[in-house]
Amino acid sequence: MSKYQELTTTLRNAIFSGEYPPGSRLPTIPKLCDKYEVSNTTVKRAIDELDAQGLIARRRGSGIYVKSTPSLREGMRDNSSASGQMTGFSAENAVRGKRVHSVVYDFSIVHPDEVVSKALDVSAESFVYRIQRVRVVDDVPQNIEYTCMPLEVIPGLVEKHLLGSIYGYIEGELGLKIGSAHRTIRAVIPTEDEVTKLQLTMPTALLEVQQVGYLDDGTPFEYSTTHHANDYQFFVVSTH
Repeated sequence: MSKYQELTTTLRNAIFSGEYPPGSRLPTIPKLCDKYEVSNTTVKRAIDELDAQGLIARRRGSGIYVKSTPSLREGMRDNSSASGQMTGFSAENAVRGKRVHSVVYDFSIVHPDEVVSKALDVSAESFVYRIQRVRVVDDVPQNIEYTCMPLEVIPGLVEKHLLGSIYGYIEGELGLKIGSAHRTIRAVIPTEDEVTKLQLTMPTALLEVQQVGYLDDGTPFEYSTTHHANDYQFFVVSTH
């Protein structure tokens, strides 16, 4: 295990133990270097990893803060916690000590179709990001996401955010607060493309989660369909 991976694990454990509780600000990078006797580069890479896992949020001009989310608070009590409603896939797995990365297959800007336009409450002439990515947990493809987000609501999204945590970018860099979601769940048969990308053995079925996500002011910011494989466990359906 490399130095930055060791530090990532150390900081993650410190967060779960309550040494750095939800909402608290982490020490500055120089102070973390001194405390853990590592280089500036090692600290920065560990911080990037925690950000990708959805555990922290960078606030411009203020510092780095531990995110306050239901699954993180639960994870501090029980590291096998059920997932929170709008925590994000990276954070859900981080509380279980699992490593997540993404493989991006599509990242483009398009006009929304009728379904997306209605779900996101935007006009057909507006623009949305169209994203397709596979989320990989401990080297096992876990799900494939098909996501649309309005440019006007989520500006500045670039591919590096897709490789980590989009929710981390929304809350950490944009300073927006994610509120709730409406989800519909059903079983579906995978397409040939999904069989390949998720490395599936047929016959099998996938758990489809169709979601409209809302900011805390009620603005829809995400319309997504996610197909989960490999025994994904889904606990919370909706909040009000």
